[in-house]
Amino acid sequence: MDSFAAAITREPQRTPSALLRRWFDEVWNAGRTETIDELLPPHMALWGIGRPDVCSTGSADFKQFYHAMRAACSEIHVHIDQLVEEGDTAFARWTITMKHTGDGLGVPPTGKTISLCGMSALRARNGEVMEGWNNWDQIGMVRQLGLLHGPAAELFR
Repeated sequence: MDSFAAAITREPQRTPSALLRRWFDEVWNAGRTETIDELLPPHMALWGIGRPDVCSTGSADFKQFYHAMRAACSEIHVHIDQLVEEGDTAFARWTITMKHTGDGLGVPPTGKTISLCGMSALRARNGEVMEGWNNWDQIGMVRQLGLLHGPAAELFR
């Protein structure tokens, strides 16, 4: 079967772009933790949720990051600015807004509303996420929380 025929016969809700959209809508915007287990199999590789140079594996690793972010920030909303699919991979450029209301990141709550941009990609096979990559403005988060000081703060105004 050629790639065009394969794309036509895929279930629309299981395409890479549909999976990525569901990820943001359900996990981040609606706070549905059960979707994490549905979409992230134990063997999948996930880059960029904490340190950009460390690979996480499956839903258990992701949940540690997710719960820390949820404990630190409320009113989380991800807006997909652009979503593109090519073959087995979907790419999204997004903007997240959230309010820093808890100490889940080890920082006392500031009450500040934070707005960050980022990009995510996932590779799927047979409607299952196999790999995920994330690149988001971690320095912007630190800057907006008022934690970046000295000459470094001037570089990232």
